[in-house]
Amino acid sequence: MLLSFVNMKLRDEFSDLDELCGALDVSREDLERRLKALGYAYNEKTNQFK
Repeated sequence: MLLSFVNMKLRDEFSDLDELCGALDVSREDLERRLKALGYAYNEKTNQFK
């Protein structure tokens, strides 16, 4: 569910992960760590976690 929410926000509202994290007041490092534990990494070119 976290993955779907983050990718939807990145696709529809934010140009990059830093902008999303700033708007939601969350740590980029924490978000990346949580999603990495699930097997996903942020791809800057596509602006999504895969």
